[in-house]
This record gives sequence, structure tokens and C-alpha cells, in this order.
Amino acid sequence: MKRLIIHGDPGIRKDAIISYDGGEEVRCFSISRNGEWHGPDEVQLWCVVGDESEKQDFDERKYIPHHLEVDRVDAETIDVIKAKGELSV
Repeated sequence: MKRLIIHGDPGIRKDAIISYDGGEEVRCFSISRNGEWHGPDEVQLWCVVGDESEKQDFDERKYIPHHLEVDRVDAETIDVIKAKGELSV
């Protein structure tokens, strides 16, 4: 599991599946949108990403958020596999 800071908005939402830096596909477990009113010139998305095997640990909060490794990328470098999660009814 990692914290991913995306500079710009590639059009993804929670549960999106993405790839960046030529790496493997990861799921966005959560996304916080920062910089709408005050802050940097462009919006930043602060995501917690990981593979499917880490989903249960995320749901049960079996991690320390500020101890996660951090990657920073530009929105243009994100390959969007699936933009958002499926709606459950």
C-alpha cells in the first residue's frame, strides 16, 4: 500500500484502477481532492493505492497512514484502466 499524490486530475474516483511509471495496476482505495480553493495552482489528488490483496487491510485500517511510502506523479503520466468503481445497488 502506498500514498500516491497526483498533480492534476486524470478523471479518476474511488476504486479506480490505474497504472503509473510503467508499473503494475493498482486500485485507488481512497482519494482526497486538495487545492480547489486555496493551495497549489492545480488540484492535487492524494490517493491510497494498493493491489487487491491489500484491500482488506485498508478496509480494516491495518496500516498507519503517515508511515506509507509516498509517490508523486503528474496526471498526464497516469494510465487509467478503469476510471471509477462499479455502483452497488
